[in-house]
Amino acid sequence: MGTLIYSMLTSLDGYVADERGNFDWAEPDEEVHTFVNDLQRTVGTYLLGRRMYEVLVAWETMPIGGEPAYIRDYAEIWQAAEKIVYSTTLERVSSARTRIERDFDPGAVERLKASTESDLVVGGPGLAARALRAGSVDEVQLFVVPVVVGGGTRFLPDDARLELELLNERRFGNGTVHLGYRTRE
Repeated sequence: MGTLIYSMLTSLDGYVADERGNFDWAEPDEEVHTFVNDLQRTVGTYLLGRRMYEVLVAWETMPIGGEPAYIRDYAEIWQAAEKIVYSTTLERVSSARTRIERDFDPGAVERLKASTESDLVVGGPGLAARALRAGSVDEVQLFVVPVVVGGGTRFLPDDARLELELLNERRFGNGTVHLGYRTRE
């Protein structure tokens, strides 16, 4: 059975993007990116909201020939995985192994988890909020970046209540901290 993981970089005050929608402050350095790559290797399917898909689809087409190995590695991980984009407005996708779903159906997600041995990642705080409220998320992985942005798009929804068990933690040279939690019933 697959594990559904919500994983994102977040500011110390809990935002994935600032009030202007910027998240350049969260760009991972080589050490963090390599760690993310290792976590993402087990992912068979990404569940993405439209905006998150529009950010990440760049990994499908950007020229990576001259990029460092950890960048090329992530592009290969992204391209090898299935992608499901949840959107009522997106008319077509521009990446391979990608399909559109118009509605987030927790039952369908549970069936998908039951049918695979690979992990699944839910990307984007809006879609993750729906998955968290439905009880579909098995793990929460956050990378806390040492910056306070003062407002913007929250990592977790205001109405979420989760009981969590710490699985692992890691501190990086740039001050970023990774925290991995399992959700409790």
